[in-house]
Amino acid sequence: MNQNNEFYTLKGYKLREDNFLTEAMEDYLEMICRKQQKQDFVTIKELSENLNVKPSSVSKMANRLKEAGLINFHKYGKISLTKLGIEKGKFLLWRHKILKKFFKYINKDEYNLKQVEKLEHFIDQTTLKNIALFLINHKI
Repeated sequence: MNQNNEFYTLKGYKLREDNFLTEAMEDYLEMICRKQQKQDFVTIKELSENLNVKPSSVSKMANRLKEAGLINFHKYGKISLTKLGIEKGKFLLWRHKILKKFFKYINKDEYNLKQVEKLEHFIDQTTLKNIALFLINHKI
């Protein structure tokens, strides 16, 4: 194998990253953060409904997020973010907002949630910061 080759498969690039969050973990964390901006906690049922997944899937992911130190579980399936969870969640919301605004601008106000949701997992922080600067510089 050529060690100087910089091309990889998508999985190859992912294996080279040091991000401990999977795309699914990011989606859950982003939704928890979004909901917790308006209320003190989020329930398994709410996450299930908002992410269109089964409650059992939410429970499994909640355990993974708890093990990662991102959420706390409370009585009756109530979930809240830890300090680290809030930090990561705020970044995920910012990332979504920047991409949404950018795509609305380049696509003439047509907002495609599916496109933003897919792309947000693969864009790096440098590119995001540059998109944010572009939007600021163009008063968008």
